Amino acid sequence: MVRALGRRARVASAAALLLAVLAGCGNSSSGGGQSGAPLADEPSSSKVNVATAEMVAAKKASKVEACEEGPASDGGLPSIVLPCLGGGESADLASFEGPMVINLFQGFCAPCKEEMPALQSFYETYGDEVPVVGIDVMDTVPGVALEEAISRGVTFPMYADPGGELQGGPLTARAVPATYVLSSSGEVELLQMGGMTSAAQVKELVEKKLGIEL
Repeated sequence: MVRALGRRARVASAAALLLAVLAGCGNSSSGGGQSGAPLADEPSSSKVNVATAEMVAAKKASKVEACEEGPASDGGLPSIVLPCLGGGESADLASFEGPMVINLFQGFCAPCKEEMPALQSFYETYGDEVPVVGIDVMDTVPGVALEEAISRGVTFPMYADPGGELQGGPLTARAVPATYVLSSSGEVELLQMGGMTSAAQVKELVEKKLGIEL
């Protein structure tokens, strides 16, 4: 199951609502509870604090790894600087190089939470070869996203895009969870729309999309 998102901040809220309805999402899902985070009509990164004092403290007490710039000057992703979820170094996406798995999620998204252990297990096993990063997208309550990730043992770096800067580009979030892969040649492909259930499934999809063997 996936949770529909609104479009870029400049798109009318009615269109965003239509997308959610078409995706069949509401305040309940087969996974129980809310299936998506509340979104502002015009989310703005300047209005959403992704590193409150509470978030910084929670992250510091966890095993979530620090955010950092990648080694590339143009690894294939657009040059968009995203803040680190829970505080830390911001990073220009253009500095990331593949192979890499990029997971788009929200804190109130039930299937997002359900797949976190699978992504973490994949990261623990194959992260040296194919790193994983998370991006909390168009989320008005990033503190919940961080809390949910920490509670499920996530340790891979996580960034935030509360203002929808990624919308319209190769990492557009039409629904969450959505997972992309960045190849070593800088190409971006959708890995999976909807939650994944195991590290084995993530591995199989990554190998198929990137043409590699892990």
